[in-house]
Amino acid sequence: MGENDRMTRPLDDENRQSQAAEYPDAPQVAVGAVVFHRGRVLLVRRSNSPAKDQWAIPGGRVNLGESLRQAAERETREETGVRVAAKDPVFTFEVIDRDCQGKVRFHYLIVDLEADFKEGRPTPGDDATDAAWISPAELDALSVSAATRSLLHERYGFGAPKVPDALRPASG
Repeated sequence: MGENDRMTRPLDDENRQSQAAEYPDAPQVAVGAVVFHRGRVLLVRRSNSPAKDQWAIPGGRVNLGESLRQAAERETREETGVRVAAKDPVFTFEVIDRDCQGKVRFHYLIVDLEADFKEGRPTPGDDATDAAWISPAELDALSVSAATRSLLHERYGFGAPKVPDALRPASG
């Protein structure tokens, strides 16, 4: 090897994916798992952007060669410790987040799938700071992503719709 030659280690899947998430070259495909158990929905509080500190459906990016169902089951297990059996897609949306210069920082096409609970107790893992079974009343008091709130209310009648502050009646 010459003086300026360097040996580089190939990126493993985790490092390749973390590098591709922010400022991607193309939209990233992601999934979520909509799981109900005993009248509650499984949610996680995100620890990373673009939805940092918001409660949302557990999920994440689809790996190369992985089906949507496989990805939803894996991501739910990694983020919550809960095992599920993913079923059909129920909701699709996109997240495009731009930085202050207008460059695309994140671009996700997200497909949420219904999933049946199999076993496990919610324990935060991977990129979640919290994971829990949430009741409709609890949902109404949490900072929940708009897409999650819309999906749960419109498709399942779960929780109240979010009323924008500008439309709330003035108090006092």
